[in-house]
Amino acid sequence: MEYYEIHPINPQIRFINKAVEVLKSGGVIIYPTDTVYGIGCDIFSKEALERVFSIKSDSNQKLFSFVCSDLKDISRYAVVSDFAYKTMKKLLPGPYTFILPAAKLVPKKLWTKRKTVGIRIPDHPVALKLVELLGNPIISTSASNRKGEVLFDPIEIKSVLGSQIDLMLVSGNLTGKPSSIVDLSTEKPEIVREGAGDISYFL
Repeated sequence: MEYYEIHPINPQIRFINKAVEVLKSGGVIIYPTDTVYGIGCDIFSKEALERVFSIKSDSNQKLFSFVCSDLKDISRYAVVSDFAYKTMKKLLPGPYTFILPAAKLVPKKLWTKRKTVGIRIPDHPVALKLVELLGNPIISTSASNRKGEVLFDPIEIKSVLGSQIDLMLVSGNLTGKPSSIVDLSTEKPEIVREGAGDISYFL
């Protein structure tokens, strides 16, 4: 596994490019977000998706969200109502995962039974630069152990997941909570998980 320490505000572009090369070749990476470390791959790489699902097979996490670069990008991968657009415009980039009706472009393996998907735009330059340079969304599922416990320490992450990952971008210990999950697939927002991010907007 390749392992690079990357600056959280001004990330070294050479390390981003190495990660993008891995993603383009169907690889799996770990990268920092504005909440916790994420396990990522190109959502259009079937082989990589299978690997991520295998890594998370015993986890209690059911929703596999993915990172988009901006609001315009989201509209390619989900059906966005006027209310959902206004809500996301107000809160993104930020520590939220929004559940929206899936667009046909998204691989069905990422759809829920209700034909929805989880989408993130994290407020972190590394995650956003990865998506920008790749040109496709990347999976955003928390780096966790087999019990589903989120891992914050890069050394522990490397120890637990290193053998299953191709490249890791490290930006120190991330001690935040996982993102808040808000369902915007219907007219009435539903808070699925309260995590990082202020949810008073929906109360």
